[in-house]
Amino acid sequence: MEAELTALAAAGATAFVQQMAADSWAQARDRIASFFSRRAGEEGVIEGELETSRRELTVAIEAGDEQTALDVEAEWRTRLRRTLVANPAAASELRQVLIELVPDGSGQQVANVHNTISGGVQHGPVVQVGNVGSLNLGGAATRSQVRV
Repeated sequence: MEAELTALAAAGATAFVQQMAADSWAQARDRIASFFSRRAGEEGVIEGELETSRRELTVAIEAGDEQTALDVEAEWRTRLRRTLVANPAAASELRQVLIELVPDGSGQQVANVHNTISGGVQHGPVVQVGNVGSLNLGGAATRSQVRV
């Protein structure tokens, strides 16, 4: 169950960061803040944190700083995972938020993932969900689809 929640958190963080870079950010921000505030009760604080993340992301994109962009996504992925682990029932609400933010007509978010991994032997599974931009780790490529 935790693996499913972790994958859902990763998909959510990816969608959140994609929305931060989009023109429709204000609407997405309100929906994301609403999701978190039901548990924390501090919608204004969460909106501020989302805006701070958006500013960091915008500056990183303009500077070509992929690491900072990945850090912003990792921050929200961790926060989502902790929220879902603390309250697994929130998973259905997060799925609904993702459908609203990334509609594709089928009620599911579908993302093609192209992974390239190099730099030595991998001693465990490597999991990537959604779109993290032009992350390049080198080596042989794998392809998968992720449904949330």
